[in-house]
Amino acid sequence: MKIHEYQAKALLREYGVDVPRGYAVFSADEAKKAAGELGGGTVVVKAQIHAGGRGKGGGVKLAKNPDEAYQIARGMIGMRLVTHQTGPGGREVRRLLVEEGMEILKEYYVGIVIDRAADCPVLMASSEGGTEIEKVAAETPEKIMKEYIHPALGLRPFQAAKTAYKLGLDGKLVRPASRLLLNLYAAFEANDCSLVEINPLVSTADGRILALDAKINVDDNALSRHQESWQGLRDLHEEEPLEIEASKHNLNYIKLDGNVGCMVNGAGLAMATMDIIKLSGGQPANFLDVGGGANAEGVANAFRIILSDPNVRAVLINIFGGIVRCDRIANGIIEATKLVDVRVPLVVRLEGTNALEASKILEKSGIDMIIGHGLADAAQKAVAAAGRNDVNSRR
Repeated sequence: MKIHEYQAKALLREYGVDVPRGYAVFSADEAKKAAGELGGGTVVVKAQIHAGGRGKGGGVKLAKNPDEAYQIARGMIGMRLVTHQTGPGGREVRRLLVEEGMEILKEYYVGIVIDRAADCPVLMASSEGGTEIEKVAAETPEKIMKEYIHPALGLRPFQAAKTAYKLGLDGKLVRPASRLLLNLYAAFEANDCSLVEINPLVSTADGRILALDAKINVDDNALSRHQESWQGLRDLHEEEPLEIEASKHNLNYIKLDGNVGCMVNGAGLAMATMDIIKLSGGQPANFLDVGGGANAEGVANAFRIILSDPNVRAVLINIFGGIVRCDRIANGIIEATKLVDVRVPLVVRLEGTNALEASKILEKSGIDMIIGHGLADAAQKAVAAAGRNDVNSRR
């Protein structure tokens, strides 16, 4: 689950990470009031959306006084902000962060993520703050420092101090920077985060080092441990509507840009299915894991969600019968098609326990579907069917 910048900063402030003073606002009048409460001088008005690159898209602007903050906010709220992370459709700006302005001396980058290969969190830092870390990693990887964090011991003080020294900070800032890094990890660990990123971390003319921007992603699988503290953090306007609907039915769904809908049981098989669709010359329209059950109700809900995407021109059902037998899954598919009006080609591939019996059930059902004999064959048939349907829909 992603949270907004102002929410991330509020959380970091609780753990002793220094952040600028600021207010979240939802109207131009509130922006003017916030600018006044921050002293009436220069403030920064920031669009709050779940995407990076806001500055380049016009979502971060300086205001010299409250009246200018009002005008900027008036133009920013309701705009569709397009960045390299939003796609061409952009995101509607519904809330802003108004923060105090400050004189910045130098920008840095720090972040903590889970390194799956190393099975532990890793602290990353760079003197090249304010730019996309992906670009730094691609062009000058030597400028990114890494400190691997033992899951049981946490970030050690010597690691924080070493990182602060390597950033080239002024000697007086090494100790506060080390303390900031330790506090940053404390926030990361206590809140079950998958990502905590400060870009930029800045040193200022008045001798401070603080998080000028903040991005936090939390692992929503840990929601049961954070019911109270996470309440109100989720912004449904920033999430894909179909993904929200899928979560209501305990379906793991992520919308993509292709035209071949995928209904699969098991995350690994779902990813392999998407890969082989691409290798067959097609584009998957989604990732969808119906889980181990794949009963009629679950399949029907999956159908509804997949077919709600107007780009879908065919659906590939790829089920491995392990926990649930294939014949039961086949009956579930038949019952689901009675509940949902399916108007695109269906390609079905079933493997595992009672797969032969399942094929006979589907063949006798009278439902118009294409049987895939193996994953490669099913993917090729789904891609071909989507292509034919796409041509017919344009006529």
